[in-house]
Amino acid sequence: MVTENRVFKKVPGARHAGGPIGLTFPGGSGSVAHVQLALRLEFFRTARLEVPFDLIRRAEDLGFHSVWTAEAYGADAMTPLAAIATATQRIKLGTAVVQLAGRPPAMLGMQAMTVDALAGGGRMIVGVGLSGPQIVEGWYGQPWGKPNARLRDYVTILRKVMAREGPVTHDGPEISLPYTGPGALGQGKPLQSILHPTSDIPIWLASVGPRNTALCAELCEGWLPMGLPPEGIDDRDVAAALDEGFARRTDGRTRGEFEVFTGLTVNITDDVQGWLDAVRPFRATYVGGMGSASHNYHVESMARRGFADEAARIQELFLAGRREEAIAAMPDEALLQGALVGSPADIRKQWEAGGVVSPGATGVIVAADRPEELELVAELVGARDA
Repeated sequence: MVTENRVFKKVPGARHAGGPIGLTFPGGSGSVAHVQLALRLEFFRTARLEVPFDLIRRAEDLGFHSVWTAEAYGADAMTPLAAIATATQRIKLGTAVVQLAGRPPAMLGMQAMTVDALAGGGRMIVGVGLSGPQIVEGWYGQPWGKPNARLRDYVTILRKVMAREGPVTHDGPEISLPYTGPGALGQGKPLQSILHPTSDIPIWLASVGPRNTALCAELCEGWLPMGLPPEGIDDRDVAAALDEGFARRTDGRTRGEFEVFTGLTVNITDDVQGWLDAVRPFRATYVGGMGSASHNYHVESMARRGFADEAARIQELFLAGRREEAIAAMPDEALLQGALVGSPADIRKQWEAGGVVSPGATGVIVAADRPEELELVAELVGARDA
C-alpha cells in the first residue's frame, strides 16, 4: 500500500491556452517532478465502438496532454485515433498499447505516420506492448518466440521506418528485413517509406519485468509501466532496470527527458461499494483468466503493486474453475489503489492525503466517463481555480 504523504502545489501558468496541465511534487531523491494529465479510452473491452468525442474535446479544452487507446482482440488501437485526430486540434494521440504481434513494425510505422499527418504533425505517440502467449499465438497466429529479442528487433525496425533515412534493413534474431526465412523467394527488396513523416514520432513501451523495462530505457522515449510499485521508480528493482537501460543509451537522452505515465481512475459516486462491486469481476477476470498458469502479466502487475498473495489466489481459483470465488477474492484495497472514487469532497480528501501519483511518474492516464470527473481532476492538479 502507499503510505507516503506528499505536498502538491499548483504549477504557475498552468492554464495558458492550449498548454498541458499538471502538478509539481517532491519526487524521489529530492527531485521535483511535473505530472501531466491524459485521458484513457477503453475501446478494447467494448462490444460496440462509440467514440466519446465530446469527452475528448473537453479533455483538450482542459489542457490534457494526450488521449490513449488500447487493443486486445476487438477494436484496434490505431483506427479510432485517426477519427480523433480530425476532431481535435492539439491533444496528443497515444496507444497504450498496440500489440506487437498484431502488425509488422513497418505497418505500425505506416499507420503512425498516417495518423500523425492527419493530426497535423507532432501529436502521435506509439506505445507498444507484447500482450501474452494466449493472444499472440491464439489470436494472431504468431510465435511467442523470444519476446525480449523480438521487442528489440521490432522497436529498431519501427524507428528506422519512421525516421525515413534510407531503405530499411535489419538482421535480427527474431525479425529481419528483408525476410529470408522459411518460404522466402529471396526477392525481398529494402524499401523506404513513400510517405514522409510529418514529425519525429516518439516510441513508448509497456513492460512488467526488468529486462523489457531496461530495453525501454535504452531505446524508447517513454515507459508505460504495468504494476509500478508504490515506491515508483525509486523501487530498487525498477531503478536498477532503468539504470541498466540508460547506461546503454546512445542518443544522449537523459532520465529527465524520459516519460513515465501510469494510470488513474476517477469516478464521482455516492455509492463506493457499488462501484467496487461493479469493477471487481472485470479486474479479477484479467488477473485470473487473461493468461496461462505460466504467463500472466496481470498477476505479475498486481503482485508488484503489493498484492502478490491475493493475485496468486485469484489465479488459482480461476484456473480451478471457481470464478465466483476468484472474483470475491479481489480485495477492495487493490481496486482502490490508483483510484479516486467517491463524492467530490471525498475525492479531494483522497488527493490531499497524498500517494495518488507514484514517485517518478511524469503523467497519469485518467479513466473517467464524465466531463465533471475530468474537470475535478484538472482542478485538483491546479489547472483550474478551486
